[in-house]
Amino acid sequence: MAVEEAVLKQRIVTEAYRWIDTPYRHQASLHTVGADCLGLIRGVWREIYGSEPAPIPPYTPDWAEARGEETLLIAAQNYLTEIDFNHTLPGHVMLFRMSADAPCKHIAIKATDNTIIHAYWGRAVVESYLVPYWQKRHVYSFAFPELESFT
Repeated sequence: MAVEEAVLKQRIVTEAYRWIDTPYRHQASLHTVGADCLGLIRGVWREIYGSEPAPIPPYTPDWAEARGEETLLIAAQNYLTEIDFNHTLPGHVMLFRMSADAPCKHIAIKATDNTIIHAYWGRAVVESYLVPYWQKRHVYSFAFPELESFT
């Protein structure tokens, strides 16, 4: 792993830890004010790159179920770099399907070999163990792009 890549991953993890205890707020992405799972990724992105790559349209809590579209996966494929799902390291982004026949609906940042940082309804931004519940729902992994791409 290149030094720059290791530094970027460490910056991502450090920033994600700063968001812990930010209250859960649907569609929000403001440190200490509120964030949902996508909002956490957006906030970390802004801290690392300075601005988001594209505006996020409004979305409902049941957007994935209602529309049945892979909106989150497509966005990740457009703005992040897909990596081998079996080689996810701290600083990488993980996508989850809440059931096998549903679109990807949850996103988190891997913090350590055994934990993820994420936000979900009824909780604040938290660090959770990567227990079997999350492991069996993990379907894609991505890396944030190289810094030179956005600075």
